[in-house]
Amino acid sequence: MKISTKGRYAVRMMLDIAQHDAGEPVRIKDIAARQQISLKYLEQIVSSLVRAGDLQSIRGPQGGYHLTRPPEEYTIGNILRVTEGSLACVECLSTEQNLCSRAENCVTLRLWKELDEAVSSVVDRYTLEDLMQWSAAEADNYCI
Repeated sequence: MKISTKGRYAVRMMLDIAQHDAGEPVRIKDIAARQQISLKYLEQIVSSLVRAGDLQSIRGPQGGYHLTRPPEEYTIGNILRVTEGSLACVECLSTEQNLCSRAENCVTLRLWKELDEAVSSVVDRYTLEDLMQWSAAEADNYCI
């Protein structure tokens, strides 16, 4: 499994919104500038997060985006699944029910399940709030 730029940028964008939401919508062009990501690419990413109900879009000259829930309610796994789809390392684990005709006799299935559970346990353990705290701690340790 490899997380694409779409997934990585989605996490960075959501973190940026969480960090800069001071009651006013966060403008996508400001996120693009701070994160050094193409505005057009962010526009593609933001639409999937709005459709999933993770972001609220505010239209108009003072418009932008808000998180729909507190940062501690967004797991990194959720953000990645919205933008990447399944995070399963093999196709047979990408759906709720394993439809592989070889599943009952597959010697390697146990390995793939364990790998899938390990990845999920990491990305589902951490939230935007955790990343915000890591960012603040890193800023506190900055010295010249």
